[in-house]
Amino acid sequence: MTSQPIDWAERFSERMNRVRASEIRELLKLLDQPDILSFAGGIPDPGLFPAERIQADYAAILADPALAAQALQYSVSEGYLPLRAWIAERMTRDGMPCEPTNIMLTAGSQQALDLIGKLFIGPGDTVVVARPTYLGALQAFNGYQPAYRDLPEGALRGEPTDLPRGALGYFVPDFANPTGVSLTLEQRQALLEMANALDMTLIEDAAYRELRFEGEATPTLLALDIAQSGGVDNARTLFLGTLSKTLSPALRIGWVCGPKTVIEKLVLLKQGADLHVSTINQMVAHRAVSEGYDQHLHRLRGAYGHKGRVMLAALERSMPEGVTWSHPEGGMFVWIDLPEGMEGATLLARAIEEERVAFVPGAPFFAEVPSANAIRLSYSLPTDAQIEEGVGRLARLIRRVTAEA
Repeated sequence: MTSQPIDWAERFSERMNRVRASEIRELLKLLDQPDILSFAGGIPDPGLFPAERIQADYAAILADPALAAQALQYSVSEGYLPLRAWIAERMTRDGMPCEPTNIMLTAGSQQALDLIGKLFIGPGDTVVVARPTYLGALQAFNGYQPAYRDLPEGALRGEPTDLPRGALGYFVPDFANPTGVSLTLEQRQALLEMANALDMTLIEDAAYRELRFEGEATPTLLALDIAQSGGVDNARTLFLGTLSKTLSPALRIGWVCGPKTVIEKLVLLKQGADLHVSTINQMVAHRAVSEGYDQHLHRLRGAYGHKGRVMLAALERSMPEGVTWSHPEGGMFVWIDLPEGMEGATLLARAIEEERVAFVPGAPFFAEVPSANAIRLSYSLPTDAQIEEGVGRLARLIRRVTAEA
């Protein structure tokens, strides 16, 4: 008897209708084509990884029988205590007093987003996001079937909104992906006041906070929240941090900081997901950040600041009228607003075909009401010469498309 082919699509859960492939991940495949100048992925410059230090730390751990036995074994879901203690001390220094018990380590902050979605989002629950917002957050939350709402523009000026009570709010206050823009102190205060008035749970994604290369640091949402509420266990803000942008993405070390009550529930979800982050990676990360980390950050800020300035200068020199862009003081991204009627996705197809330049179209970064005439450029990976050449090619294409319209 011949068995019938299985229609797997009919067996998938309803939530899979909300799950889509990342346009950014698909674009990363273009990096394998040597003639493509890519501004697509927000990938750290591998030349800035402390590879020798990480190699030495792995070797030292594995050379010690006691440390090797610990490093290669199962561990607690909360994460390696010395690393959590280091994170707590550093966050306390940044105006967010907390204890290791307020912190859970995750497989990058991307896993933290997924676990938070699992904990807080049910079908139809409201999730409030910026316009535009981080695509990876939308991908993490989509499987839990939320109803998205764009943050009304007036909310950051303290104006009343029609947002429902009890929503989950996700924001990247420092050098946001995709725009590179940061919230001012006044905007952060207005956002927190709105959250208090609407009993909103806030997610503060601080993936790029350590990469400030210009200007003065602004208090985090969690710091402002703690100052108002009297302590991290009374706060409504969950803070997400990561070592992926500063140390190495491959170590997969991120964390959530929040009230112990929330951390305890996230630990249960972490146990069900993957038990714990790689023990040896946690131990290596702790060694790598315990000495010379601030000097390493100084090097990163100098390198990315230089590349950012090269890109901004190239945009200023090359782009035609009608094109505007953000002016980041940190992070890895510049957001380009194209002339009205020029779609980022259509421009990308022509950019690859005609100019061999890649970037990310802006539309996928919008949750509720999309905007098609925008693109994201990343300056973290290309060289100075590649930035100048790529921006010149892109500007040439935009002029050509404008002339054809």
